[in-house]
Amino acid sequence: DEEEDYMSDSFIKQDVRPGLPMVRRVKEAIQKEEKQKEANEKNRQKSIKEEEKERRDLVLKSALGNENKGFALLQKMGYKSGQALGKSGEGIVEPIPLNIKTGRSGLGHEELKKRKAEEKLENYRQKLHMKKQANEQAADQFRIRFKNKQEERKMEGDLRKSQRACQQLDMQKDIEVPRETWFWIEPEEEDKKDEEDKEDECTSSDLSVSEKLHILTAYLRKEHFYCIWCGTTYEDSEDLSSNCPGDSAADHD
Repeated sequence: DEEEDYMSDSFIKQDVRPGLPMVRRVKEAIQKEEKQKEANEKNRQKSIKEEEKERRDLVLKSALGNENKGFALLQKMGYKSGQALGKSGEGIVEPIPLNIKTGRSGLGHEELKKRKAEEKLENYRQKLHMKKQANEQAADQFRIRFKNKQEERKMEGDLRKSQRACQQLDMQKDIEVPRETWFWIEPEEEDKKDEEDKEDECTSSDLSVSEKLHILTAYLRKEHFYCIWCGTTYEDSEDLSSNCPGDSAADHD
């Protein structure tokens, strides 16, 4: 690359309008650089790996000819080009592809990576499944607790209703003292409407709410022929047994 002669005719004859010489010089520099790259690419010697790859690709793309001993033996046994292997033609048509190992990892490394990826995916799926089961179990437990709470509140309401009815019916028979202290509602607790305060009332003895309700309703049916779920006082035990569905809320439902 010789330096330009600024006194030569080729340089003097160039267009000297403002801005044009610089643009032209840039374009010429770019073209010169591209030509140099092309020349370097042509003159560059290919590496051994590149030459091996080109030769291998060329051989793999070309079909086997009669000069190949294996192919010649197959032809002697009746094989024709393009025909599948096997006596009945159920074998492969194309040769088994050649997989060239280009990396530096040891044998079996790719299988190990694949197995680890599958194990990781399986562990992730198991975690999702366990999380889903835990959420479903928590939802079931919440529904059970909510249902039990509702049933407990309903029984507490039935118990208070039975206590009021028992107190009223006992007083009509001039009974001044209840058979059990919890058969009647105490006056100061009758005006309370908060259900949490009523829980203290139900813990006055070792009996549960359901046990108290069963005992008190049985007392009302036996002593007063009264059913809290029917809201009716029957004439006698025979009238009660024949007209009342049963002695529990489930029987009336």
